[in-house]
Amino acid sequence: MEIENFYSIRDRQIIDLRAAASAPDEPGRLAPLWKGSCEKAPKVVALFGANASGKSNVLRALSFVAWFVRDSFSAPRGSRMPFERFNENDMLKGKTRICAHLSGLEDIETASSQNARECKYAYEVTIGGGASPSVELETLTYWPSYSSRKIVLFERNENGVTRASTAFDLKGFKQALDKILRPDVSVISTLAQLEHPFAKLIWAAATLVVSNILIYKQDNSDDLTVRHFAANPDLVKIFNREIGRIDLGISAMQVEQGRNGPVALFTHKGLARPMPMIYESEGTRQFFKLYPLISSALITGGVTVIDELDSAIHPMILPEIIRWFHDPERNPHNAQLWMSCQNASLLEDLTKEEVLFCEKDARGRTEVYGLRDIQSVRRTDNYYKKYLGGAYGAIPHIG
Repeated sequence: MEIENFYSIRDRQIIDLRAAASAPDEPGRLAPLWKGSCEKAPKVVALFGANASGKSNVLRALSFVAWFVRDSFSAPRGSRMPFERFNENDMLKGKTRICAHLSGLEDIETASSQNARECKYAYEVTIGGGASPSVELETLTYWPSYSSRKIVLFERNENGVTRASTAFDLKGFKQALDKILRPDVSVISTLAQLEHPFAKLIWAAATLVVSNILIYKQDNSDDLTVRHFAANPDLVKIFNREIGRIDLGISAMQVEQGRNGPVALFTHKGLARPMPMIYESEGTRQFFKLYPLISSALITGGVTVIDELDSAIHPMILPEIIRWFHDPERNPHNAQLWMSCQNASLLEDLTKEEVLFCEKDARGRTEVYGLRDIQSVRRTDNYYKKYLGGAYGAIPHIG
């Protein structure tokens, strides 16, 4: 990803997750960038740093791209776009730019085939400054194997004019798009409403990004989560398989219909009757609310974005959650987990490729860098001790 003028990220930060060719191929840690790619990236991306260093803002950038592609058309007309610029006079009037590199189908005609070829894509959006921010540039580019160069699928300029390649094919859609495209709405989100085939595929891919943060960290209510479990009985079965393994003292969870809707009841080992959610620990309730986000990605091969995954969850459980993403049986479609956390002990369970640091300077500007970018870091190092000792930066300064 490339992020510029977004919350505490003032200057362009490039997050390049591609593993070096010399990186050991530890089982389950890395996945091809797309089917057939020689390059790989980690399935787990963990951000560490002091409080207010900008970790959440990296996750916000990823969540914003997904929101813009997926939901911007359905946002109320004239509503404020869900992001902030860097709080500096010049930057408040400046442009915000985010570019995400991802994988996708080489030919949408093969969408129904499990063996469909894939290739690299890049989606970029630049939003102008001012009181009423509008899109100044939106592009979708890909690198199909049959071409010696990249192909711009579509490009939209500051006047809202969209030009597309033959592969993207706006024939029959151009007139309607020009009529309804709003300056603060994505071309893809708009075309998906018009049933444009290629746009619908990109829109569907954006729905596979699930997150608990956009503007604020979103902590779903117990009731909302219970209703989600009630509507997805298979999820209850999967959840019950997990809670027996991670030793929360619970043997099963069941959803029953109460007076005012569904309620969750937890059966504890040694107790006579199931306990309602209100009596459960904060850690159990947090795991209960986060599990649907994690499970969704593992099932679909999507991306889970979780701010403060370690909040209220026991440090013994965190490595187990990470192992789910490393396990090819649990994660057959190479889902990816992006998370921020404060629990430095988790570094003992991560590799160089999986760790990012955020550090904010005296002017409030966030810098993002990887553990592998730091000179002389060995794979045999104790990352936990070295990080707490200040060897990698990105720690609080107390004085």
